[in-house]
Amino acid sequence: MSGNVTSLFRSTAAHSPSMAALARESGGAGAGPVDFCIPCNPYFPTPAMFDEMAARLRDIITYYPSSADTITAELCSLLQLPPQCVAMGNGSTELITWIDHLLVRESLAVPVPTFGRWTDQPMETGKRVDMFPLQESGGFALDLARYAEFIRARGTRAVVVCNPNNPDGGYLHKQALVQFMDAMADRDLVVIDESFLEFADAEAEPSVVQEAMLRPNVVVLRSLGKNFGLHGIRFGYLVANPALAGRVRAMLPKWNLNSFAEHVVFMLRDHGPEYARSLHQVRRDRLEMSGQLSALPGLTVYPSQGNFLFVRLPVGAEGTVVRDRMLTEHRVLVRECGNKIGSSSRFLRLVVRPQADVRRLVSGLEQVLYGTGRGAAVPEPATGTGYSSGTAVVDRLLSQTDGAGLRALADGGSTPGPAVPAATGTGMPLPAAVPVAPAAAALGPMPVPAPPPQVPQPAPVPHPAPYPGPVPVPHPAPVPQPVPAPAPAADPYPAPTPPGVPARGGLTAAQVRGTNGLESVPATGWPAQQNWPNAAGMGRTG
Repeated sequence: MSGNVTSLFRSTAAHSPSMAALARESGGAGAGPVDFCIPCNPYFPTPAMFDEMAARLRDIITYYPSSADTITAELCSLLQLPPQCVAMGNGSTELITWIDHLLVRESLAVPVPTFGRWTDQPMETGKRVDMFPLQESGGFALDLARYAEFIRARGTRAVVVCNPNNPDGGYLHKQALVQFMDAMADRDLVVIDESFLEFADAEAEPSVVQEAMLRPNVVVLRSLGKNFGLHGIRFGYLVANPALAGRVRAMLPKWNLNSFAEHVVFMLRDHGPEYARSLHQVRRDRLEMSGQLSALPGLTVYPSQGNFLFVRLPVGAEGTVVRDRMLTEHRVLVRECGNKIGSSSRFLRLVVRPQADVRRLVSGLEQVLYGTGRGAAVPEPATGTGYSSGTAVVDRLLSQTDGAGLRALADGGSTPGPAVPAATGTGMPLPAAVPVAPAAAALGPMPVPAPPPQVPQPAPVPHPAPYPGPVPVPHPAPVPQPVPAPAPAADPYPAPTPPGVPARGGLTAAQVRGTNGLESVPATGWPAQQNWPNAAGMGRTG
């Protein structure tokens, strides 16, 4: 591929160029690259389903689709969800946009790195975005207790958690998320983004959609394009209390879903077993792909429950160079993560693909990273990195702290500099606050040598006698008062809401599913032998 193709990456601010753009720039010659960049299901739809869609192509693109309510009702019947609790959108990005406009008031907290629209969208509308850095030293795992402390310290009104997180694939167990949702009951909004959750296999029923419907301030975001391998159709949905879902649904255009989305939703009823098998195969491929990549010297592979793996390149390798050479020399497309806030060009996100493709990926990485012909992929002089200055600031902060929340020594001395607790997660304010301490430390030793000669001269030896008397008296009184404060830190979350009991201000399960004017929903959508995954269980069969 020509240099014009790789230049598309440098002109893309926050995402990789589309496949259509890559095809146009390459002149459409030959087959496209093997795609390890776009995170969709490679096993679904099946070839037979694609043939069916191709046969119906003329009708699909000629006529208007049905209304969004009709398509939503079919999806809800499929997933056994009440239509009043669901809003379908033209991709998850449309729903994120409306969540920001309608439900986020002044501020939003989000761990970084994560999906870019969760930081970019609210910033575009003037909201304060409180970024909680995930520490590389901890494998980018999200500590919910520290995240809750960070949210309360900043006074953030809306909260986002992506499970699994993109790009690292980090996973949070359902019980911990339910406790976190209850702990955040006093916030305006809690968003649980489950766009990649159907690829997880850490527990049988990982989704919190059922719990979200019972709470007044929780929205769960789900994707269809990623799970069904159809990014181009642009469809996703959210699940929430009827009041929240209704607010979003009322703002969506009547025909915001296209005819392709309608056709796919209505054909899914007959293809539940194939879908379940595709998810099972992705999970198997993820395990095998992780093992093969981990065998490459110096390459770090982080645990993932998504359909992708987050990897750190060996020391000395530059992600933009690796990306460009993999594309031009091996026709393999990878996602370099230098333009993700909280990440850097040292990291790649690699989509899980069949083993034949993985062998091609591993072979290409071996030649690019360790080959003797052109040497290792290291940054060329004056090329710099391919990410924004804002990302570079966060990257420098993480590199200076070695991902551990402690600023490294500037002079190589033996005593550590001032500590910055990882729990603070203050994001952008950290660089402003940290320099204050070194400045004070630098001024401190200057006056210290002057006072010593003055202290022994006055000889105020008899005066200390009256001081010890009054000094201890005021101190013991305040000392016991702060003691009870740390107690709740040991248990930051209240007990989870018992089944069948609504959270504060929420609805009971009966109210959501049958009473108060809500239409009842059948307990089962279709024969059990079809093994179609419902919203909570994700079809852990096979």
